[in-house]
Order: sequence, then structure tokens, then C-alpha cells
Amino acid sequence: MAKDGSTAATDGTATGSGDIARSLELLWGTGERPSRGPKPGLTLDRIVTAAVAVADAEGLAAVSMRRLSTELGTGTMSLYRYVPGKAELLDLMLDRVLGEPLPSDTGTDTDTDTGADPADASGAPAEPADAPADWRAAIDTMARTYLDNLRRHPWLLKINQARTVLGPSALRGLELSLTSLRTMGLRDPELIGVIITVNSFVEGLARTQADEAEAVAQTGLSDEEFWDNQRPYLERAMLSGAYPMMAGMSEDTFSPEFDHFEFGLRRLIAGFEALVAERTAERAAESTSEAAGTAGTSG
Repeated sequence: MAKDGSTAATDGTATGSGDIARSLELLWGTGERPSRGPKPGLTLDRIVTAAVAVADAEGLAAVSMRRLSTELGTGTMSLYRYVPGKAELLDLMLDRVLGEPLPSDTGTDTDTDTGADPADASGAPAEPADAPADWRAAIDTMARTYLDNLRRHPWLLKINQARTVLGPSALRGLELSLTSLRTMGLRDPELIGVIITVNSFVEGLARTQADEAEAVAQTGLSDEEFWDNQRPYLERAMLSGAYPMMAGMSEDTFSPEFDHFEFGLRRLIAGFEALVAERTAERAAESTSEAAGTAGTSG
């Protein structure tokens, strides 16, 4: 373990696995910037943009300093003037894509900057934006936005984000989520629990979809072809009488037309509604009890 608390891993598969201090400096724009030349052709913003593009197209394993130098038409060593390595670059990539769903201030051109500005490089807005007034709509938007983000950047599902180095976009996203959910009237740990529950649900579905696509690419078999190969064995199993529950299920049980995302999201929101109603009733009962106690004392 490094003296700054980071792990020794440098393969870029886990956030916070590089030089944490350097990642934070780059994310928040507090580190020393490379000297500016007459016509700077390389910026941290361009490096992160190129890295995200490579990861989107070919996966995280394809991202390397050598590959990026080719994409950007520069020497590999030039990149190290901006970012120490892939592990720190991953921290910047994560904050970049986390900022994509957020409102952004487009008044600044980051391509001409040689350093990392928190608002510009991350895409996070300089001023707070209005949050959805209804927490139900906020959860709905939160889930759909995250699912869309994971579909655009499936490599996000391949990295360990248990110890994320928090940059401007990560904090901005959390701030907007908490602002939108504050009307639920839950305790702070419960609000965080709502966000974790929604994100975990979305990640589970997104991972299943990504795994299905990866399986098709690796085997060359479509989902239909895969299950057709098993059909004779499954039909014999159902006729054996050993699986009466499954044998009695309707033909559309596993239909791709059923929207599991919509079903699960509606059930999650309904569950949170029940919790909010429970908390509201508890507060009402406490208020009534306090009022009765005050009345008894004054009498």
C-alpha cells in the first residue's frame, strides 16, 4: 500500500487504485499544470475524452497510455505530463461519464485549456440546477438516466467502484439526488439507502443485458439459437412431472416483451411510498402525543 493510502494495483480495474492525491488534484484542478506552449495541442480534457471513446468502443482493457498516444497523435511520454497512469486516468474517466447526465455549462471551451478545471473537465454545472419537485419523478429519472449511462458506457460495469475517488461530477450528482429526495422525509442514512437500492437495481438489469450481448459476441449464437438447442431437454424435463410449478407456467412467462425494468422500478417506488407513509404516520402520532402531553401539563 502506498503512503497516501492507495493500493498497489495499477491495472485500472478499480477506482482509487492509483495515486489518490494526484487523482484528486486532477479532478479538482488544484495540481500543477504542464507549462503552456505557444499552441498547446494536448489537454487533459482531450486525453480523458479519447480514453472514454476507446473504452466505449473496445472495452476498458483497450485503454492504455500507448493506445491513447496513437489516438491523439503524440508521444506516450507526453501523456505522463498530464496524468500519471491508467489507474488515475480511470478516476478521471469515471467522473467524466458521471457528469454526462448533469446539466452543463457550455460557455467554456476546455480544448484550449492545459489543466483540469472542475466545472469544465467534468461537465458539472457551475450553478445549482432545479431538482424535480416530486421524489417519485426524481427516482424515475434517476433510474432511467443511470440505465442509459450504463448502456452508453458498458465498461462501467467492469470496474470496482467500491472506493471511488470523488470528483466534482460525483458530488454534484449526489447533491442533486439528495435534493430531489429530501421531500420523502426520511433520515439521512435512509436517503442514501434509497439511492443505493435504485442504483443496485439498475446495475443488475444493465449487467444482465451487457452479459447477454457479450455472450452473443463471444459464441456467435443468438439468444434464440441458444435456447433452441436446449428446447428438447427442457421439454422432456417439464413432461417428467418433476417440475410441476414450472411446467404449469404460461407460454409468455419468459417473453422478451415483458419489461422487467418498468416492473421493478414501479415496485421499488411503491415500496418507498409505503415507507414514506409509515414515517408520516409516525411523525403524526408523535405530534399528537406531544400535544396531548402539553395540554395535560397546562391543565
